[in-house]
Amino acid sequence: MSNMTDFDSIWHIQDEIRTIVNAVLGECIFYLAYSPDRKAIELELSVHLEEDTISDLCSQFSISADYDGEGTNGTKFVFFL
Repeated sequence: MSNMTDFDSIWHIQDEIRTIVNAVLGECIFYLAYSPDRKAIELELSVHLEEDTISDLCSQFSISADYDGEGTNGTKFVFFL
């Protein structure tokens, strides 16, 4: 089936996201999971970031990262697959 979810790829991307966030900001991931409804990986940090830091962080990922607003715990990002 062409629309099956490739969880191996999703886990690989999540590992990459975790590695980059930890390298750039330290361990501050509050939530990182795949959302089947959005067909995207959602990330929420445990810190709120300034606009320039958001831009700098987004440029580090090999997959396109979009700012997804401010959550209860911190800045949110979405990675559409």
